[in-house]
Amino acid sequence: MKALKKINLIVALMVSSLVVFSQEKQDEKIRKSEEVVREFGGIRENIPAQLMQRAQGIVVIPNLINAGLGIGAQRGKGVAMVKKTDGSWSNPVFVTLTGGSIGFQAGVQAIDLVLVFTDGGILPSLEKGEFNLSGSASVAAGPYGRSSSAGTDTKLDAAVYSYSRSKGLFAGISLNGSKLSVDQDANSAFYKTNGSAAAIFNSGAVDNGEVASLKAAVKGL
Repeated sequence: MKALKKINLIVALMVSSLVVFSQEKQDEKIRKSEEVVREFGGIRENIPAQLMQRAQGIVVIPNLINAGLGIGAQRGKGVAMVKKTDGSWSNPVFVTLTGGSIGFQAGVQAIDLVLVFTDGGILPSLEKGEFNLSGSASVAAGPYGRSSSAGTDTKLDAAVYSYSRSKGLFAGISLNGSKLSVDQDANSAFYKTNGSAAAIFNSGAVDNGEVASLKAAVKGL
């Protein structure tokens, strides 16, 4: 009987440790996403204010691994947020970006990626699973400049705008064939619920300093 109690205690401690580790892992992902947002907002060639005013959602993928030898491939984890009707930003939903692009690439590169969504119906549809960025949404290279919308697609009528940087420099990246999907395990671990992406987007503010800092950073773009 004593041996069984010891085993149960050990199992309980292991489960508790895994829960704490998972929470810290997701907190770190949010902190890195905030860092990326603040870095993009603090440079001269930043995301235009006009675009952020029209933005209905944003995805931030820190350290997206872009690798290839002839055929490129990408994989990264980050967060997605949507703009609510009152102009505030939702709680983050953890997401995974995977896929590849056809074209000559060589080597491995870590890229910080920001996707700005002007179509408000795309990110909430994540609750239905994954969607193809080149099939379900038109992705355009984002224009630069805080007060100017000059550049690619001056009418700002694309569904998604892509911004990517590597080691502090802007880096072109193809998202052809890439898919965005909900990281349900990460969301369950962080929010302690199996709620859908839509439920997280629509939920009230959570008592978490990292989430509050991320929301403030996105609002400041």
